[in-house]
Amino acid sequence: MAKDAVIVVDMLKDNVNTALHTGISGEAQKIIPGLQRLLAEARAKSLLVVYANDSFYATDIIFRGKMKPHALRGTSGVQVIGELEPETGDIILEKRRMSAFFKTDLDITLRDNGVERVAVAGITTPFCVLLTAMDAFCNGFKTVIIEDCCTAYQPDDHQNCLNLYRKGLFGDYFRIVTAEEYLSWV
Repeated sequence: MAKDAVIVVDMLKDNVNTALHTGISGEAQKIIPGLQRLLAEARAKSLLVVYANDSFYATDIIFRGKMKPHALRGTSGVQVIGELEPETGDIILEKRRMSAFFKTDLDITLRDNGVERVAVAGITTPFCVLLTAMDAFCNGFKTVIIEDCCTAYQPDDHQNCLNLYRKGLFGDYFRIVTAEEYLSWV
């Protein structure tokens, strides 16, 4: 059974390829090659790969503010971008909030697969990536954020968020690392 899982957050057609998210689109494009390498090596090492994907209803609370409806359940916008196409054995997880753990079966799925540590990547660092990573930690998993495989609308937001946790109090249980460093452990 896999001891590690790589969770790719929200690398979806509506989030990466549409005018709705032009602010993140350019930044998201920059991390695709790194994510491709991370996923190829993770699969080669028999790690569990999970795609945690926005899958909303138009009436969801997150659209009551400034955020425009996107990644609506049942549309092609909820599909993972072609450059990161899921493969046989990968898990596709729909989520309606920022954390991939919130009211999903991710926790039990990871435990059933013997996962002890999760590596989180994708978009956006200060929101969905961070909240998924924090919930992984809060659920008792060793957790890493793969800093060169995630991003935010503004590069400074990405770096500032990671810097808050880089010298964290949690030691080996919550770390910020590069993909190369992470893959050297597994």
